Formats: sequence, C-alpha cells, structure tokens
Amino acid sequence: MQKHRFLSIYSGLLLGLLFSSASSTLLAKEYLIDDKQDYKKIAASLKAGDTVILKNGVWQDFEIDLKGEGSEDKPITLRAQTPGKVILSGQSNLQLSGQYLVASGLVFKDGFTPSRSVVEFRTGRDAYAYHSRVTEVVIDNFNNPDKEESDFWVSMYGQHNRFDHSHLVGKRNKGVTVAVRLNSENSQQNYHSIDHNYFGYRPIFGSNGGETLRVGTSHYSLTDSHTTIENNYFDRTNGEVEVISVKSGKNILRGNVFFEARGALTMRHGNDNLVENNVFFGNGKPHTGGIRVINKNHIIQNNYLEGLTGYFFGSGFTVLNGVPNSPINRYHQVDNAHIKRNTFIDVEHMQLAAGSDAERSAVPINSSFTSNIVYNSDGKQPFTAFDDVSGIKFEDNVSNTDILTDIAKGFNKQSISMKRQANGLLSPSPAIKNDGSDATLKVITKDDVGVSWYPKKAPVVAFGSGKETKVKANASALIDAIAAANDGDTLLLNAGSYDIPKLVYINKTLSIKAIEKHKAIVNFDRSALFEIHDGGSLHLDGLVINGGNSPDSSGNSVIRAKKWGMLHNYRFVMSNSVVENLDINHSFHFFSTGKGAFADEITLIDNTFSDVTGDIIRVNSEIEDLGIYNVEYITLEGNSFTNVAGGLLKAYRGGTDESTFGPQLVMVNNSLENVGRGKRNKEDASLYLHGVQVTNIRDNNFIDSALLKVEHTVGEPKTVISNNTFTNTAAPTVVELRAKGPHTATLENNTIEAL
Repeated sequence: MQKHRFLSIYSGLLLGLLFSSASSTLLAKEYLIDDKQDYKKIAASLKAGDTVILKNGVWQDFEIDLKGEGSEDKPITLRAQTPGKVILSGQSNLQLSGQYLVASGLVFKDGFTPSRSVVEFRTGRDAYAYHSRVTEVVIDNFNNPDKEESDFWVSMYGQHNRFDHSHLVGKRNKGVTVAVRLNSENSQQNYHSIDHNYFGYRPIFGSNGGETLRVGTSHYSLTDSHTTIENNYFDRTNGEVEVISVKSGKNILRGNVFFEARGALTMRHGNDNLVENNVFFGNGKPHTGGIRVINKNHIIQNNYLEGLTGYFFGSGFTVLNGVPNSPINRYHQVDNAHIKRNTFIDVEHMQLAAGSDAERSAVPINSSFTSNIVYNSDGKQPFTAFDDVSGIKFEDNVSNTDILTDIAKGFNKQSISMKRQANGLLSPSPAIKNDGSDATLKVITKDDVGVSWYPKKAPVVAFGSGKETKVKANASALIDAIAAANDGDTLLLNAGSYDIPKLVYINKTLSIKAIEKHKAIVNFDRSALFEIHDGGSLHLDGLVINGGNSPDSSGNSVIRAKKWGMLHNYRFVMSNSVVENLDINHSFHFFSTGKGAFADEITLIDNTFSDVTGDIIRVNSEIEDLGIYNVEYITLEGNSFTNVAGGLLKAYRGGTDESTFGPQLVMVNNSLENVGRGKRNKEDASLYLHGVQVTNIRDNNFIDSALLKVEHTVGEPKTVISNNTFTNTAAPTVVELRAKGPHTATLENNTIEAL
C-alpha cells in the first residue's frame, strides 16, 4: 500500500513537471509587428521565449527599447522578418536591458541616432544588459550631420554580452565606432565578446576621435575588462592613429585581420593584455601600422605583420617610453612586456623607447623580444631606438639584415628565402625552427565576417570609373549634364565658351575634361564656380577658367568646399588647365575650404595660374588649435604660378594632439614668380605651413616671391626642402614652436640667388 502511494505521488509530480514545461512553452509568444505603436504595446510584457518579428520595410524614427528577463534556453528575441529587409532610418536606435536578449537582422542607414549610441547595451543609466547578443546588424553611414557631434555606433555595457557577425561601414562623425564602457561596476570584468564583425572603411577623420574600437577609458584604465576581440576584419579603418585603443586590463585580441588600415592596435592604457594570432596587411599603403605597446604585463605573440609603412606612434611596431609616476591619463612605463614568435616582413619602422622627451623619460624595463623573425626585402634594418633599450632583452631572433647595434646581439643574421603559403602569408622556406609566427596561422577573409546579405563595396568611387558623356559648348548643356551625371562619370567638353550663370553644386564624384586641351573656356558670374558638397569630388582637366566675369567684390573663389559642416571627405584634382584673371577685386582665391570640411586630397598637376589677387589654396580654417585640420594630402607638381598676390598655399594644423597623420605636402617642379608679395598677405609668405606633418618641397623655382615659411608643432614632423632655387627670394625659414633646440627639417642643395 505504501509503495503504491509513493508511485502515485511520483507520477503526479512527474506529470506536474511535464505540464509546467509544456505550459511554459505554450506561453511563449510570437509577435509580428508592423507599426511602432504596436511594438510599444507589447514591449513591456515580453517574457522568456517570446519572439518579436519586425515586418519588412522602412521604419522611420524608431527608438527600440528591448527589455525583459529571458533565460539561457529561452531568450527574448527581436529580429527582422527577413534579415536585411528591415531598415531603420531617420532618428532611430536600439537599446537593450535585462537578461538573455537577442536582436538580429536590422539595418541602420539614412539617418543618425538621437541618443549617444546607435546600439546600446543599456536602456538607462542603471539598466544594463547581461548575457545578451546583437548579431547580423548593419550600420551603414548612419552619421550625425554635424561631423563634430560625437556619438558611438555600438556601446557595450553590462556583462557577458556579445556583438558579432555585424557590418559597420562609413563612420564619419566624431566618436568611436564600437566602445566597451567600464564606467560602472556592473560593466567591469564584463567578459564581452566582439567577434566576426566586418569593420568597413572609416575615412580619415582629421582630428582625434576617430578610433574604430575602444575598450575602456583612461579614467577606468586600471580596471580589468576581460573583453575578447577576435576574428574581426578591419578594412581600411583609417580614422586616426589608433584603430583599436585598449584602455583597460586583461583583454584578449586574437585572430583579427587589419587590411590597409592606417594606425595601430594600441595598448594605450591598462595592463595584462594578450595580443596573439593577428594579421596585418599594409600592402605598402601610407601610414599602415601594427602594434603599439604601453603599460605592464602584456604578451604579444604569434602575430604576422607585412608591408607596413607607418612611423612614430603609428609605426609597424612601437614600444613607447612612459612618464615617471604617470598620472592615469598619460603614458605608463612599459614593464614586463613579452614579444615573442612574431613575424615582421617589410615593416619599415620598428621604434623602441618612442616618444622619448623631457616628460616621457621612463624607458622600457623587464621586457623581452624573443624568437621573432624580422625580414626586409630592401635590405634596410627597421629599428630605431630613441632612448635606453637595455630594459628589453633581445634573444634568439632572426633577421636577414644588419640590426641596430644596441640590440644586434639578440639577432642571428642569415639569408632567408620567403614563400607565400596557402593562407596568404609569407614564411621562411625552409622553416626556421621556433622562430616567427605559425606558418599555418588561420587568416580570416571578408567572407568569414559580417553578414552574407549586405555588399562590401569599394570605399571610394574612382574618378573616371563611370560613363563618358560629350557636352555641347553652352552653359545650360553643361549644367544639365552635371545634374544628370552619376558617381564616377566623366563629362567631355567640346571646344567653345561656357558662361556659367549660377553656382554649381558638386555632390557626386565627377570628372570634367576638355576634348581639346585649352579649347573649352569656362567663365562664371557668381562668387564661385563650383561648390563641393557631401558626396562630391571633382576632377578638372584641360580647361581654361577665366574669372573676368565674376562679381566686382572681394573674397571670390573659383572652387570652394561647402562653407560649413561637411560630413563626407572629398577630393579635388586639377590637371593641364589654365586659370587666369582672378583679379576683378582683391582677395580672389582659387580654392577655399569651408570650416569643418576635410579633403582626402587636393592635387594640382601641370596647370598655369596668372593674375590672382588672393591665395591659390586656402586650407586654414581650423584656427582654434584643437588638432583639427582641413586636408590630408596636398600635391603640387609641374605648375606655373605668376603674379599671385596671396600665397600659393596656406595650411594650418594647430593644437597638441598626436593622433593624426596630416597634413602632408609634396611640391615638386613648380615655378613661382611674383607670388606672395601682396599687401593683404598677412603671413608674408609664398607658402605658409603651420603644423604640417610631412613636407617634401624639391626642384622648384622661386622668383621675386615671398619666403617659404614652415612652423613645426607637435608629432614628429618630417620636412625636407631640397634642390630648389630662390631668386630674389629670401631663404626658407623653419621654426620649432614646441620642441626645444634647433629645427629638425632637412634643408639641402638649395640655391639662393640675387637678381
């Protein structure tokens, strides 16, 4: 009797458990939502196992709060009806808080976040997400129209969250693309995972604030984060000198690929980080960087770095000097860093004790550089030591070149033959035992990351990549052709006169070329001929541009960037053209930048300029000394400048920030006659270069012109002025505005002549 009673009770309990489980499953709901208001009605009642499906379409101004308490086996899910078919536009965002939440399949484009982040793992100051996941999300050029207005695209708070298999491209306004936030105890020691994401093109930002990924901030940098960043692809993420900025401890950065990315993976603050199995392909592109080491107890192992050209803080490999007793926001001494079994191939600059100065005087200590391969096909050794490096033990390394004397004992010089492996990496053949990175290192590709349903496009539309259209010789035909053109198109102008009655806005990549050189003559009636707006880039070739019909007022320009607030970088190139009669009134400039505008390049090749009352190129609108500037690359080659009252070039980059690379000037084989001597030229210079980081001026003729004036500020400016002739022109001047001692420019083989 007792036995039967026990069985009855057991059977009842079992049935109860089964019924409870079935009821729980039955209680989970699926909602198909096609309206913001409908979502708000159900958002507060979501339970474990519930699924919210957003109907395909464009959702305008949709701020999604996903909250609830899911469980590991029954998460609360929000997803697109079809991945990639739910477009969140206007002022939209996604915020999550609670436990075990999953969001997927969404696309953010054609708008910007109304809050601090596009995707945020919290819904309020103290409402965080835990054990939650955002996956297969696209954020495409979802930028605040004010470039200097800062926001993040992804902010990770809470603990044990994952951001993965997502596609982020075109971050243009200020702020980190993905930020791990540690400013609360609930977000520290978080064990987040950031993996298998495609970080697409991030254009040069032109000031600090363009990092792609940051873990922590200086204020919390002695806190451990335990974030894992692995198997992500960084494709030309060029925002600033720090592609990844690690500002916390005990993080793992593993298996990532950096493709032609300007800047470096930087351990800026924090200790005990592991950097392993990462691959850097610079392909010889300018300023491509590798790894920068600061602080304590880091391990850098089994990484592969090839074709990197960066230097200073963005070099292929950098060990920095620290500040003695450094405050938390400066540079802590490198201590107990172990760099082992890495491969460095054609890495132009490997800098030790970098940044050494009166403040950064704490040299690296208790560290080692062992079992690495350093190979340079040009036979040049890459190391530079800026201070005492005896605190780094060099041992069992292999190189094919002579090495810096201070560290040469730690290298075995030998002939090395390299062979490209199936994974795309070069390795010694035959192999060198126990040295260098693993020859079978897994290298992820673009197809391994992000989403399969959203294209990974080329970052920049090339000039001349579209169709060609011939244009009749009249103004309306040209204006209509510009309006009808698509990105990359070329307009071919027939011989004749084009009298343009209005300002022409350029908002696409466009080339305008004369079919017969100097036979298409362009006159204009407004204060400018062309104004470049967001999305616009312009190439002019073979034209004659005449300013004689311009308004009789001061301050005209032929070309100008939008006067205020451009978001997109632009390019301006002019070749084989004639510019004349910019003298209807004073201060008639050829090219003027707008404030907040930024050019990837301004290039003038084989042009002739005469009778100009203003400046040729004005890229000097950012005068607040905040580290902001207006152009990255300026190229002047084979041009003739005659009777220019203002300067040929006025470029300005002020402030103390060291996180950017430009401006950079190449000026070769130009002729200047009577340039810069106008009474309104306040700088009294034919060229005025303030804070330009790279300057190469060679093989030019200066005749009866104002002097060439260079002012060095921060960074490690590289100025070379060589093989120029200065006739009845003062010798160039170079001054150091911040560094003590003589200037660092190279002035050689220049000729100073009197008439």
